[in-house]
Amino acid sequence: MQALTFERETWRQQAACAQLGVPTAVFFSDDLGDITQAKRICADCPVLESCLEGAMNRREPWGVWGGQLFRNGHILANKRRRGRPSKVPRPEDQLPVVPIPARLQQELLSA
Repeated sequence: MQALTFERETWRQQAACAQLGVPTAVFFSDDLGDITQAKRICADCPVLESCLEGAMNRREPWGVWGGQLFRNGHILANKRRRGRPSKVPRPEDQLPVVPIPARLQQELLSA
């Protein structure tokens, strides 16, 4: 059990969000600007795959994990502002696309 705890701490120390000192609230916000910032940080993270895999296994209820937006334990393809959608999409509403690693895509398909 101690080895697992040590391994988990090593993983967290390598995460881009920990290195940059980004407030945790950015990863758990409903604001599209915060979600965009979180996804961009994740896109360059050296432990993106481990982070995403852990979130999938835990069925994270919300937040940005491994570059993907989770709601109710599932990955959301996109998110829009509250209210009626605009007829012309706003550029600032387009979230960055962070590819899901191929190995984890297979897990999503089999789930």
